[in-house]
Amino acid sequence: MTKFATSRPLADPEAAARKLVEIAAATPAVQDGRIHIERINSQFVAQLKGSKGHPEFGAGIAFAKERGWLEVHESGTYVRLLKHGETP
Repeated sequence: MTKFATSRPLADPEAAARKLVEIAAATPAVQDGRIHIERINSQFVAQLKGSKGHPEFGAGIAFAKERGWLEVHESGTYVRLLKHGETP
C-alpha cells in the first residue's frame, strides 16, 4: 500500500515543545532573558523543511508553557526560558 502523506516527526506536542526549548536555549536572549518568538519560529520551520503553517509550532509552544518550560509574553512577541521550579 502506498503512503501518500509524509511523516511529521514533531506532530507530538511534547516532541515539538522539546525541540522549541532546544532552539530557544541555543538562541541568544536580547534583554532579561527574552527571546523573540520569530527567531525560534524561523529555525523551527527551517528544520521542518521550510514549509509554513505547521500546527506543531503552536502546539509545542502551548505544551512548553503548560509544563513551565517557557514563559510567553502576553503580546506573544517573545518567550523566556524558565529554570526548573521557576514560576512566570
